[in-house]
Amino acid sequence: MQYIKNIIQESIDIKQNLLQDEELLYALEGITTELTQIFKTGGKALFCGNGGSASDAQHLAAEFSGRFYMEREPLFAEALHVNTSFLTAVSNDYGYEEAYARMVRAAGRKGDMLLALSTSGNSPNIIRAIDDARKIGMKIVGLTGQTGGEMRDKCDWLLNVPSLNTPRIQEAHILLGHIICEMVERQVFAGN
Repeated sequence: MQYIKNIIQESIDIKQNLLQDEELLYALEGITTELTQIFKTGGKALFCGNGGSASDAQHLAAEFSGRFYMEREPLFAEALHVNTSFLTAVSNDYGYEEAYARMVRAAGRKGDMLLALSTSGNSPNIIRAIDDARKIGMKIVGLTGQTGGEMRDKCDWLLNVPSLNTPRIQEAHILLGHIICEMVERQVFAGN
């Protein structure tokens, strides 16, 4: 029983640290303001991640393209891995490192936003997608763990969770992603 309590406490401690991180809180506000404007002007949000972070990317994209709290029109948001035929063909023909970058080049436009999830901040396919998004002129948000890895210096905004523990980082990514979804939805559709 104590082991379970320790896990829960670790998750609480990380979220408490997020609550105290003024720089991260300001970044959240900046991201939501920017993404609100992107959606209001017909732009889109693209998400990418690997493994559990891919699931989180798909989850968050669905909150925008489906709905979060409000009955409303859909927003253009997509996770880059959902077309398995594309992902497997490109990975086979060009290598997995190229799969997300190729989709960024196909779907991304200047002024769109890429939200890239990597607990290490060092995933080669995520870095390549970020690099191509930068060339296009997309805004880039990185969700990482404590160090930020290579993504630290490549993103317009970095939400680096103060942990090196992958499951705890991913739990915090969902919290941060849900905050973004809720605030953007309110700003786009309710003007709040």
